[in-house]
Amino acid sequence: MKHHLINRRRFTRTLLTAAGAVGMAPAILRGQNLNQKLNIAIIGAGGRGGGNLESVASENIVALCDVNQKNLDRAAMKFPAARKYTDFRKLFEHPREFDAVVVSTCEHTHAFATMLALHQRKHVYCEKPLTHNIWEARKIREAAAKAKVVTQMGIQIHATENYRQVVELVQGGAIGPVHEAHVWVSRAWGWQSEADAKRHGDIVWVVDRPTESQPVPEGLDWDLWLGPAPARPFHSVYFPGPKWYRWWDFGNGTMSDLGSHWNDLPFWALKLQAPLTVAASGPPPHPEIAPASMSATYEYGARGTLPPVQLTWYQGEMKPEIWKSGGIPQWDSGCLFIGTKGMVLADYSKHVLLPEKDFQGFKRPAPTIPRSPGHHEEWLRACKNGGPTSANFEYSGWLTEANHLGNVAYRVGKKLQWDPKKLRATNAPEADHLIHRQYRKGWKL
Repeated sequence: MKHHLINRRRFTRTLLTAAGAVGMAPAILRGQNLNQKLNIAIIGAGGRGGGNLESVASENIVALCDVNQKNLDRAAMKFPAARKYTDFRKLFEHPREFDAVVVSTCEHTHAFATMLALHQRKHVYCEKPLTHNIWEARKIREAAAKAKVVTQMGIQIHATENYRQVVELVQGGAIGPVHEAHVWVSRAWGWQSEADAKRHGDIVWVVDRPTESQPVPEGLDWDLWLGPAPARPFHSVYFPGPKWYRWWDFGNGTMSDLGSHWNDLPFWALKLQAPLTVAASGPPPHPEIAPASMSATYEYGARGTLPPVQLTWYQGEMKPEIWKSGGIPQWDSGCLFIGTKGMVLADYSKHVLLPEKDFQGFKRPAPTIPRSPGHHEEWLRACKNGGPTSANFEYSGWLTEANHLGNVAYRVGKKLQWDPKKLRATNAPEADHLIHRQYRKGWKL
């Protein structure tokens, strides 16, 4: 589908509405024209951070920070003029040097680097998930609204033509009102039985926290890597990534990782924010490691003219009944919207209206959502001209809260009655420590 030209006023108004963005004008770079380059600080330069660095390399990279000296040196070879840091807190002692920050640390330190940037009114791009827990997501969302800077969470699929077309179909009424949606992913990383691991061709992951200490890899500052998480000896079961993301103290498993991408689509299309209830199922929760397989069902109330809807997430071995019975194509991973007039099945790159015979000759609705120049480029342009972004922290903060809430319901083992204003499960006070955890001495958000 060809991009349609629209004026800036219509672009801004439409994108703010479509993405659930807040109606505030982000801060722009005073005294700069649109062709000037941003001065960007990079926090986390290896792995995913290296990819993000390449995506913003057209700007001025003035600072590099990483707890792993190898990552830092590798990035510095490409950007030799950039100041180097190991501790991102030290980087923020020189705020005049940069306009914007790209945060690509491990999940458990996202909020700490991001909050420092927001307090200093720096534009922020943060990798998904936005934070490690629900309370952090709420604090970051509120701080971003107060700072009035340009923000974007790293859910690159959000910028694609495919996702926009699916949202336009659902919101345009192609399948009628949607009362039910399902999202499933085939990834089976995390704690699982030996039988399940063999079936997937995986290894059986360590299920107890190691007590022995291994030598810290040369160049790695292990204490800074741990950051606010509980202290423990170095062990290769945590590092390098993505090993860490399976452990509750550092990540939240597949739900917070892939959920950021896959739940994004129903969240956007169905205009979701806080659920009324969340219930989860799966194997008995492990105290240390996130599960390979689990599911979580969210109940959402009416949203304006939209009816109540049930959204169910599945990972690993778990799949929707309509998938298992062959009622839809058995894609490895997918998102299914069930409406009164039909269904839309989508993945990252394609989608189909079902039953296909009912939609022969169907005429696609005209585009209503502006096409993105690219997820990173969208953020860079907005930093320069004050325009909107489609995965800003207002939108992605609610998405992050909901994903984490599915894990909380799984770990508590109870259907949660959710109070979004108080950030509490009213029927499960035992969930409080999973919503907001205590930080290691020396760390405060």
